[in-house]
Amino acid sequence: MTLPGVVLVGARGYGLHHRANIDRLVAAGACALTAVVDPALGATTDAGAPVVPDVAAARLLGPVDVVVVAAPIAAHLPLTLDALDVGADVLLEKPPVTTRDALGVLLEAERRNGRVVQVGFQSLGSAALPAFRNGSLVGAVRSAAAVGTWTRDQAYWDRSPWAGRRRVGGVDVLDGVVTNPLAHAVATALALVGCRRAGDVARVEVELYRANAIEGDDTSAVRVTTTAGLEATAALTLCATTEVPPTVRVRGTTGDGVLHYTTDDVTIDGATEHLQRTDLLENLLAHRSRGDALLVPLVSTGAFVEVLEAVRAAEPVQLDHPWVEWEGGGPTRRPVVTEVEATIDRAADARALFSEVGAPWALTARDETLQVLTVDDVTVAVERDGAGTIATSSPRPYLHPVRTLGGTVVSAHHPGDHDWHCGVGVAIPDIDGVNGWGGRTYVHGPGYVWRDDHGSVEVVHAEQHGTTSTEELVWRGPDRAVVLREDRTLRWRAVESGWELSWSSSFRAHGPSAVHLGGPGSNGRVGAGYGGFFWRFPECTGIVVRTADAEGETAVHGSAAPWITWSAVFDGGPATIRLEAVDHRDPWFVRAEDYPAIGSALAWDSRAVVQPGTPLVRSFRATITDGGTLAG
Repeated sequence: MTLPGVVLVGARGYGLHHRANIDRLVAAGACALTAVVDPALGATTDAGAPVVPDVAAARLLGPVDVVVVAAPIAAHLPLTLDALDVGADVLLEKPPVTTRDALGVLLEAERRNGRVVQVGFQSLGSAALPAFRNGSLVGAVRSAAAVGTWTRDQAYWDRSPWAGRRRVGGVDVLDGVVTNPLAHAVATALALVGCRRAGDVARVEVELYRANAIEGDDTSAVRVTTTAGLEATAALTLCATTEVPPTVRVRGTTGDGVLHYTTDDVTIDGATEHLQRTDLLENLLAHRSRGDALLVPLVSTGAFVEVLEAVRAAEPVQLDHPWVEWEGGGPTRRPVVTEVEATIDRAADARALFSEVGAPWALTARDETLQVLTVDDVTVAVERDGAGTIATSSPRPYLHPVRTLGGTVVSAHHPGDHDWHCGVGVAIPDIDGVNGWGGRTYVHGPGYVWRDDHGSVEVVHAEQHGTTSTEELVWRGPDRAVVLREDRTLRWRAVESGWELSWSSSFRAHGPSAVHLGGPGSNGRVGAGYGGFFWRFPECTGIVVRTADAEGETAVHGSAAPWITWSAVFDGGPATIRLEAVDHRDPWFVRAEDYPAIGSALAWDSRAVVQPGTPLVRSFRATITDGGTLAG
């Protein structure tokens, strides 16, 4: 009898584990390795296995009955579709996909091709799951709480271009603690309460945090309520003091138990028993040869994908000073979150979220919408109040998302590299000693240091008339005392090239004394005069930044030209932003190499002074256009 041919797609990273497992099954006479697909190998053979560019090419070398997909998350959907289309069954690494729609596409491809997809949640092959589910261990399962306290250093996040990212090349990857390193914990807890398919989910609640400079989450809580009224929770971190093997705490009608899902050990009343596990590739091969039921069929991951939908809809909140301490340096540098183990323990016991058990760093506030800017029936910007910004990032109102008329998003907020970069708005690093920018404060000599000097900005009165809004804002210090007042006017309209935003900020002294506005530039850091009007762009490529007389980051940075343009290719396509300074010539602040942003430096190398009775006004006109460089 011809042995089933297996193709491995992705031979590095976790693919090495799959390769070892395939080799084991080949030696046992259960299958044959037809080929390996991995463009990075750059060779025609890999220890005896032919290397080919794709699954279709593998068919020329032998049977392609099963394809093991161990590629980056963003490639899961297209690679699995290719495998199904050539008539193969698939073992797909977790998470299978990151959206409900993508899961629907795969399920339809399964049906159309008459093939099956098994998802690589290896823990679901444990004999412990049916033992808990049949009531023989703790009676009928009422709840399951996953607990994971792991550690990950900088090298972990540097290992691949998609690590810690939420979106790459226009595709959701949602790489974070819930969806990848401790995804088995979430999936196991769901399975233990019988929540497998999307229809089993009644409600998903998540709280996502990140101490690392990443887009995704590294410290998170999840609670899923099932249609049967049961609960599956997960309290997880990659920022623990020390790493401990993860567990799932199970409550039943007659007792409690703990599943050590990485080792298949079950502890009940202090006694631990080891159970067996069925390998998922072996199970898939047995399904093909004998009709054995799949342990993790694609449809059974619908509940997990519902959790991913909730993760995608939420935004990880930065954890920073004073709740994070850093250990090590270079590639071994890693954060430790204050009281994270104790918080996770309480959350697991209470089947609760972090905010519900008094985590000292929990932030549950979310941004509220102050106004929506619409041009030609297209929402081009949303003004948020900044309530969802942590205190050390100096909460303040800002515009995000800002879009072209064609729908391309040209603003970013709370990026992993600088949480305090908030869309489009005004931020001032030094207001007579108050940090209205966020992050560390620059001190000449020591450099950037953490200080408890962060302020906040709030809108105390606002009016909108058509496409014009006027706002009165107060800037407060850490003690909530008012340190500066601002009158802000926004106007927006369609123009021939796209749409135009006019922004004017009039700063007023709060009392009888002058107010000094500064920043790193005025405080001694040469060339770092940021502060004032600031626009943080999302990730983009092909950046061209220029004025009428200069082009490129180095040439434009620090120049006092009347206008500046930023052209680039964003996630939604090419776009250009032209920013004009109205009635002033502050130098432009430009970053393109380290991160994408432009700003107008209110205090480039000396402080700006707001005298009582004499407002300091800074006005700008921005034109937002789909396509390439906008002529000056």
